[in-house]
Amino acid sequence: MTGGEAVVRALAAHGVTRAFGIPGTHNLEIYRHLAPYGIAHVTPRHEQGAGYAADAYARVTERPGVAITTTGPALLNITAAVGQAYSDSVPLLVVSPGMPLRHPRQPTGLLHEMRSQTEALHAVAAFSHRVSTVEEIGSAVARAFTLFRTRRPRPVHIEVPLDLLETAQPAGPVRLAPPASAPGPAGPSLRDAARVLRSARRPAVVLGGGARSASAGCQALAEALAAPVVTTANGKGIVDETHPLSLGVSLHSPSVQKWLADCDVVLAVGTELAESDLWSAPPPLGGTLIRVDIDPAQMYAGLPADLALVGAARPTLEALREALEEATGDSGARDGAAAVRALRAARDAETAERDTRWVPYLRAARAVLDSDAIWTSDSAQCCYYGALPHLPVGPRGRYLHPTGFGTLGYALPAAIGAKTAHPHRQVVALSGDGGLQFSVQELATAAQLRLPLPVVVFDNGGYGEIRDEMTARGDTPTGVDLPSVDLPALARAYGGRGARADTPEALARALSLALTTPGPTVITVTEETPR
Repeated sequence: MTGGEAVVRALAAHGVTRAFGIPGTHNLEIYRHLAPYGIAHVTPRHEQGAGYAADAYARVTERPGVAITTTGPALLNITAAVGQAYSDSVPLLVVSPGMPLRHPRQPTGLLHEMRSQTEALHAVAAFSHRVSTVEEIGSAVARAFTLFRTRRPRPVHIEVPLDLLETAQPAGPVRLAPPASAPGPAGPSLRDAARVLRSARRPAVVLGGGARSASAGCQALAEALAAPVVTTANGKGIVDETHPLSLGVSLHSPSVQKWLADCDVVLAVGTELAESDLWSAPPPLGGTLIRVDIDPAQMYAGLPADLALVGAARPTLEALREALEEATGDSGARDGAAAVRALRAARDAETAERDTRWVPYLRAARAVLDSDAIWTSDSAQCCYYGALPHLPVGPRGRYLHPTGFGTLGYALPAAIGAKTAHPHRQVVALSGDGGLQFSVQELATAAQLRLPLPVVVFDNGGYGEIRDEMTARGDTPTGVDLPSVDLPALARAYGGRGARADTPEALARALSLALTTPGPTVITVTEETPR
């Protein structure tokens, strides 16, 4: 079979049923075989949008997202999304053609020619694999899915030389990644961790995105320890944020950081405990740090573990809970719920003046949405200052935020990816006027697919965060004030709807209508722009 068919056969064999991408001159042999192998396709308006949509699809389905590009500029267009997926540990597979097998090192002026696609992608992906035969394609795809299933999931790029895509060669048998076999923690380390936790007087639990599959185990362990739970952005909602022990996304709060430093035991599950989680350098901890992570390297990054439990979160926490029941020790009475109430009040007092512009609108939006609604987020003030700490989410819902790498333009294409994965669940994109315009063309994609998709935009007249940082430095704001764009009118031009909401009640009404209207609805909330 041709290399193009071998690619699609391998994807289908690993359960892929949907791909995101844009056809181009060099990848047509791949597209030729998608429908016969039962793989549906979504065409965004930019390859970066394809990457963000596939990223969100992976996050909400817990299956790898697949994006297809053509050569050269198309592949480079998706690299920002690949970098975001790497930062957030998302299983994203990017498939592209490459220069012919025997293409000379000397430039020849071939269409989309560049020095090395694999070197470019190697810089942002877990690996970039250029195949040299049709038979190797199946092994390369199996290698990618093996990483997704058995190690810390991160993006992978597979390049197939464009002449190989069209060439018929023996393809060999279908190669399949082995089933997941989650590593478990060592026995003595597990018993030591259980003993330390059992004797703790001021325990804390910190959850990152790596704990997503262990929601029930995280809550059960926190309740057994009466320990407050705080999460990273990627861990948002793993434990219901209305639970009495939940501090939600609060690692950036000085009060919460001081409390963590004073805890005698901190159990960190599936998190880097990095600057992007804390918005500052990690604080020194005065107590014992127990880390649970599938990635052994995380035990020595940032804050090194005092006790390291290497393994996937769900089986490790199950084993830890059993060991905890057998462990001896007297912690005395703990009142984690009282500590949470005090810490919530302190956190909110720190930022009340800043956050008051978003909180009433977020409460109104939360009231009209189902508990399993999916929110997609952008690197915007309304998201990281507003929704992350102040919009409660539970395990049935999801909040997808581009942390770490911190890209702009994520929310809208990510909402498309999430909605195609779960067409019967409510999906809302939350963005700022600056970030939305990085990917605003994807309104056309949502309109074409007739996806009921509210896009809530807080308009502060430009790049508000950078404006504030310039002002704080004593600089004259430069390049951050953008002329107002009639975003509702732009949505209508793309085939959607548009509305303005000047009050929380107006936002609630507009959201309710948008959730039942085919196509995207841009709802603009105008903020007063500081000058």
